[in-house]
Amino acid sequence: MLRYRSGFAYGLDRVGRSQQQHRLNRFRLGALAVAFGLSVAACQPLASFRTVTLAAIAPALLKALPLPAQFNGRPRLNPLPPIQSVWQCQVVVIGGSLGGVAAAAQAMQSGATTCLIELTPWLGGQISSQGVSALDESLQMRDRQNYSPSWAAFRQLIQQQMVRLPSWVPVATPTPVAAINACWVGTLCFPPVAGATASAEWLQDAARSAPDSLWSTATAFKGAEFDAAGQKITAIYAVQRLPRQVDYTPTGRLSQEMGDWYSWSPSETFEKVAIRLQPPPGETLRVIDATDTGELVGWAGIPHRLGSEAKTTTGEINGSDRDNPQCTQALTYPFAIALYDDAGESLAQLAQVESTYPAKEHVANFELENFPVFAGRSLFHYRRIVSTSRNNPYTGSPALGDITMINWNRGNDWNWMNPPLILTEAELAESGQRQNWLGGLSALSLKHAEDRALLFAKWLLETQATAEFPLTYLAGAASPMATETGLSMTPYIREGRRILGRTAYGQAEFMLREADLRKDQPGGRNFEASAVALAHYDVDIHGCRYRNWEPSGEATAAPAREFVVRPALIPLEALIPQGVDNLLIGGKAIAVTHIVNAVTRVHYSEWGVGAAAGATAGWLVTQAEADLTPAEIVEMGYMPALQQHLRQQGLSWSW
Repeated sequence: MLRYRSGFAYGLDRVGRSQQQHRLNRFRLGALAVAFGLSVAACQPLASFRTVTLAAIAPALLKALPLPAQFNGRPRLNPLPPIQSVWQCQVVVIGGSLGGVAAAAQAMQSGATTCLIELTPWLGGQISSQGVSALDESLQMRDRQNYSPSWAAFRQLIQQQMVRLPSWVPVATPTPVAAINACWVGTLCFPPVAGATASAEWLQDAARSAPDSLWSTATAFKGAEFDAAGQKITAIYAVQRLPRQVDYTPTGRLSQEMGDWYSWSPSETFEKVAIRLQPPPGETLRVIDATDTGELVGWAGIPHRLGSEAKTTTGEINGSDRDNPQCTQALTYPFAIALYDDAGESLAQLAQVESTYPAKEHVANFELENFPVFAGRSLFHYRRIVSTSRNNPYTGSPALGDITMINWNRGNDWNWMNPPLILTEAELAESGQRQNWLGGLSALSLKHAEDRALLFAKWLLETQATAEFPLTYLAGAASPMATETGLSMTPYIREGRRILGRTAYGQAEFMLREADLRKDQPGGRNFEASAVALAHYDVDIHGCRYRNWEPSGEATAAPAREFVVRPALIPLEALIPQGVDNLLIGGKAIAVTHIVNAVTRVHYSEWGVGAAAGATAGWLVTQAEADLTPAEIVEMGYMPALQQHLRQQGLSWSW
């Protein structure tokens, strides 16, 4: 029988004298403390064991050990409540983001029974619950119509969505998105609900190929279960919340709702259902992290980077002067304003906003950067989501009843790192979220971002409204964001945790780097052999800063227009993390540097990455050899077969 030893065996069954017993007990405690990195006090409950065998001490040792250190090196949820619902899935997608919707659909189209969980009430991520319902695509991509068949079909589905408009909008309702679309940030802008309904229809259509698939909104990721080696995920845990009132409306204050949304415990607002997602008997689960912040990556301690990176870290020409894990790109709470006279009602409501930082500090950052407010290539036309006349957004003027979504760099962007949004590894460990995951975000940072957005809305109404162009801030259940405050349900998060890939393309820890996407820099690599997706856009960094302008560690020299950016192929290796054999990344958390994330974070790239992850997971389930891992696809020469499958699924990475 296995015994813990330190110098000599101490598995004595009986000790005659109490003094000798006491000395042996203290020895046992010291040995256990050394072996498991614990304090002697933490091992005190083990003192009574006479035969110190693994079988004898295991239950008490589990209580004494800090949970992230338990045997396989992965966290464990504690307490884990009774499971009320068990889902059997071949593929699990964590996060119904834009990438998550694409991932789940492609996995189902491949024939794999797929389960998806999404935190918010809406599917679609940045095109719905995050409020960025205006598609960012590069000018060259739009001119060439260089879209994958999958993305082109999804765009068309959005345009076909029927949306209901307020009674003061002089347009018949419901009306299709195509009849009210006219903006200049891109060629498709729409009310966020259209993104949510299109996402739901997209999944429903895909589920015809995998009819036992399941998905649920208002469902938070809580953690995972791993095998004994800590290298394979065997189950995912989640909590679904069911509103007690049928007319429940999200507040648009995630800083206040986040705790309840993630908690196992029922509340005055929600009933809760604990869910376990697991594979069918004898099968390997395939998991995709499609959350915007890399929630599973952060919870499980999977190797990743956070924030900006120094030139010496990545070798990038325009890297920052130091690594700064606090310096992720700005987050934004979009909101909607309309050309409508509400007699000052919405402005009066905004005047009641109480910000944590003095309002004047927020207002000092507001700047329209020489753009007109209404006519021509203006702030209002930039992301106009309802156009009653569909006039030219570059030359015309908006009409009464028009509605625009505001996502403005020198307005509602929140880039202050006081405090940073994403909790670091040390902060996660200290917070206890490894045992009870609550999103891995700073509630105070979210509160500051909410304040910034509401104060910018107030500033616009106070300083820019005229008699000809009256402005109303839209809030409430029937508003475009469908929240009490009028802010998006969750913020648009441009950057979260980014995985470190495995050894590939000359790197010990693979990441796409700046030179891989710049035409004017040497050292770019050809990823065609394992390409699964495509990215092309400006190097558009919404940079970080500190409140008092201390050095930020931002890559300030990196931003660049798209004419110096080459169409960047994204290889499969960018989707495969270290240390976990059945996990793929299906969104912003792929293996890219802080600089490259500025290109890959936008709509088309996120869709392509998610679709590739889902199609790959589906291929592994339905066509590959049993237990083939994502990392083995390239190693064992299966890449041509996988790429053929991706193309058959409507994916493309050609230019």
